[in-house]
Amino acid sequence: MTRDDELLQRASELDRSDPLSAWRDEFHHPVQKDGSPHIYLCGNSLGLQPKRTRDYVTQELDDWAALGVEGHFHAEHPWMPYHEFLTPSTARLVGALDHEVVVMNSLTVNLHLLMVSFYRPTGKRYKIIIESDAFPSDLYAVESQIRHHGLDPADALIRVAPASGDTILEEDVILQAIAEAGDELALVMIGGVNYYTGQYFDLERITQAAHEEGAVAGFDLAHAAGNVPVRLHEWKVDFACWCSYKYINSGPGGMSGVYIHERHARDTSLHRFAGWWGHDQETRFLMGDDFRAMPTAEGWQLSNPPILAMAALRASMSIFDEVGMEALRQKSVGLTKYLLDLLADLGEDVVQVITPKDASRRGAQLSLRVRSADRKLFEEITEAGVIADWREPDVIRIAAAPLYNNYTDLTRFYLILKQALSSN
Repeated sequence: MTRDDELLQRASELDRSDPLSAWRDEFHHPVQKDGSPHIYLCGNSLGLQPKRTRDYVTQELDDWAALGVEGHFHAEHPWMPYHEFLTPSTARLVGALDHEVVVMNSLTVNLHLLMVSFYRPTGKRYKIIIESDAFPSDLYAVESQIRHHGLDPADALIRVAPASGDTILEEDVILQAIAEAGDELALVMIGGVNYYTGQYFDLERITQAAHEEGAVAGFDLAHAAGNVPVRLHEWKVDFACWCSYKYINSGPGGMSGVYIHERHARDTSLHRFAGWWGHDQETRFLMGDDFRAMPTAEGWQLSNPPILAMAALRASMSIFDEVGMEALRQKSVGLTKYLLDLLADLGEDVVQVITPKDASRRGAQLSLRVRSADRKLFEEITEAGVIADWREPDVIRIAAAPLYNNYTDLTRFYLILKQALSSN
């Protein structure tokens, strides 16, 4: 038996002893032209479709066909309060109270709506801190909000970068930037897990530091929600939002979640953009002229929700409720450690992992910098059956989602990568 065979056998043994192994069969897996399954390691970009999603969405289509507008009240899951069906599971997922969360819109839309409320620059307090390699949409959003207030991003935006020669942005660097900005700082807006490196930031420390300077702490949890454990209420985070189509598997362009700490959510006088679905639901249909915000996160809603998209999200959230983040996190840590051990055999002079090695500082994603390689290497492993993600100029992002990935997936990926490296 070759060493490669031994690795595959060991992976198979680990899969058999995995208490979550059966959940893999709850998802559709893309197949290659020959009918064999791809090695899907791209859950950080788009999660796989749960098999139960079709039933959830079909139920709403059937109710629409049979009931028309009456589905708002008489569907199996009435559409009028449909967003409320997602509230308890959403709160559990991000460590919040029920009245602190709502599902609505898409991620960057919600980011703008939240900054309308939480970025209120004054003469002296007007600066925003963001990580230097933030996801571009976040950068565009904060820059446009700064310009909206008649300010110059070159002055008002502080982009915090890793120390020279490092790829990891240490929290101490962020905390130092917060302290240096002092009473000029209005908002800290960081990605909970950095999309490029996979680094999981200490959101509690960052929040505390921002509050000590009198600033607001908000986070984009696109790569954190459903991936790493978060306790937003306990950490006193002011606001957060996230998409649901990555680790939460709601489908392409799926709905976004919003969290607003109760000290703000209950404040109906807080400045916001208003829409009728955020109006007090007891009097909403009286069609009055005066907006009365609901004293919860729902008060930030604008329009009645898209039911089909929410049905797809409900399907996946039902799985998270059944499995639980604690079990998912335990498996996720095991998967990433296993892959790190495999990659170590290739040597850091060949493959450098730019994601933190400390499990508490990463989620399911490992970002690999392959020395002296370009996109041709990525195309080669793709041709061999791996669905992953390439980021210029030289990084392959690998995400082992614990709901549907296993040790065999990672072993097969490693063997394909090793073969590709040997042939280049």
